[in-house]
Amino acid sequence: MQAHNKTKVTREVETVVIGAGITGLVTSFLLKEKGTDFLLLEKAARVGGQLHTVSDEGYLFESGPNTGVISNMEVLDLFHKLGNDCTLLTAHKESKVRLIWKKGKFHPLPCGMKQAISTPLFTWADKLNIFFEPFRKRGNDPSESIASLTRRRLGQSYLDYAIDPFISGIYAGNPERLVTRFALPKLYRLDNQYGSFIRGAIKRGPILAEEKRQGISKEIFSVKGGFQQLVNALQQRIGDAQIRLSAERLTVAPYNDGWLTTVPTIGEQIYSKRIISTLPAYALPELLAFLPEEELRPINSMPYAPVIQVGVGMRNGAPVPQAFGGLIPSKEKENMLGILFNSSCYDDRAPQGSASLSFFIGGMKRPEQMQLTDDNLHSLVDDALHRMLHYAPSTRTDKFHVFRHQRAIPQYEADSELRLQTIDRLQTQYKGLILAGGIRDGIGLADRIKQATELAGK
Repeated sequence: MQAHNKTKVTREVETVVIGAGITGLVTSFLLKEKGTDFLLLEKAARVGGQLHTVSDEGYLFESGPNTGVISNMEVLDLFHKLGNDCTLLTAHKESKVRLIWKKGKFHPLPCGMKQAISTPLFTWADKLNIFFEPFRKRGNDPSESIASLTRRRLGQSYLDYAIDPFISGIYAGNPERLVTRFALPKLYRLDNQYGSFIRGAIKRGPILAEEKRQGISKEIFSVKGGFQQLVNALQQRIGDAQIRLSAERLTVAPYNDGWLTTVPTIGEQIYSKRIISTLPAYALPELLAFLPEEELRPINSMPYAPVIQVGVGMRNGAPVPQAFGGLIPSKEKENMLGILFNSSCYDDRAPQGSASLSFFIGGMKRPEQMQLTDDNLHSLVDDALHRMLHYAPSTRTDKFHVFRHQRAIPQYEADSELRLQTIDRLQTQYKGLILAGGIRDGIGLADRIKQATELAGK
C-alpha cells in the first residue's frame, strides 16, 4: 500500500462507480437517493452502454436489448421512483405468442395441452414421455449443461425446437456449453430441489400467484420512446456533476486503506473508500492492472457471443405478424437466430400502418457471420421477409439500421464456478472492491436492475 499523499489526489468521494451501462446507472441513481458521495466514470462519450435507441422518422430501433421481463420487485420499484420521467410499457397480449421455425414454416410454441398434443414441433415419443417426467431421477451434476438437462428430462425434440431457439433468443449461445445452474438457475432449481419440472411448477404455484399479486407479472416490458428514455431519466436524476464521460484508460489500485482511481484522459486521481466495477470481463485487466495476469484469468477468459442486429422498417401498410417474434433452431441450418416483431409488441415502434422488425444474426454457433457486409445482410433480410414471413415480392425495406456487437452477451459456461470463486476471493482480499455487472448474477435487464439495487443497498 502506498502512503496517503494528498498532493496526488484531485478529488475524494466515498464510492467510485465504473461503467455507465444499466448496472452502473441504476447503482448511481440509488446511491444519489441515499445521499452517498459518489462519482460515476464512463470511458465512452455517452452513458447507457448497450442501451441505445435510434429514432428515424417515426421508427424506433434498439441497438442493444429490446425488451426486459418484469421478474422482480426491483424493476417495479425503479420505475415507481422514476415516475413520469420514464413510462414502463408492457407488450401487447399478442406478444405472448412465440413462433418456432421448422421445415420451412413458423409454428406457435405450445401454450396449452391441446397445442402441446397437436404441435408438429416435437416427436410423438417425446410428447408421450412428458407424462413420465415427474418420475425421472433428479440430476446430480452441478455443472450439467442446459442441453444435457433438457435431453434427460424432456427429450431431444424439446431441445431442438424449444430450448435451443430459446437460448438463441436470450444468450445467442450454445445450450451444450451453457451451465444450467448459472445460465437458467430457475430451471436448475426445478430439477435439483423438486426433482421434476412439472412437480416443481405445481409446488411453486402459490409462490407465483403471490408474486403476481404484488405486480411481478413476468410480462415483457420496454419503455415509452425506447430504452434511451430510461437512460436519459437516470442520467438526469444522477446529475452531470457526478458523471465523468470519456474517462478512458482508467486504472484503480489500493491506496491508504482505500482506492486510488487514475483517469489520465481527464487528469484526475480520485480517492475513494470503495470501487464498484460494472465493466465486462475483458476490460478488467486494464482496470485492475495492479493484479497479476494469472489472478484475473478465470474472470477475463469469460466468452461473449457476437451478435449483429438489423432493424428494419417498412411503410405502405406492411403487416406485421401478431406474435413476439420468430425463433430459428440451429438444427434448421438457417442464416439467422431469430426475428423480433417490434411493432406487434409496442405501438410506438413504427408509424401507424407500418411495420418494424429486428433480425438477429451470428451468436456463438455462427461467429463467422460477423464478417458479413451490409450488402450481405440486406440479402439475408430480404430472403427472410419474402421466404419466411411471406411478404409480397414487391415489398422493400424503408429503413435499414445495422448494429454490430463483437462481444454482446456474456456466456455462463463451465468456467463460471471458478470465475465466481475468483470474484469472491478478490473482494475478500481487497476491502472495498466490488466486481459486478454481467460477469455474475444474470444477463437480463431485470437481473441488472436487481443487482444494482443490492449494490446500492450495501
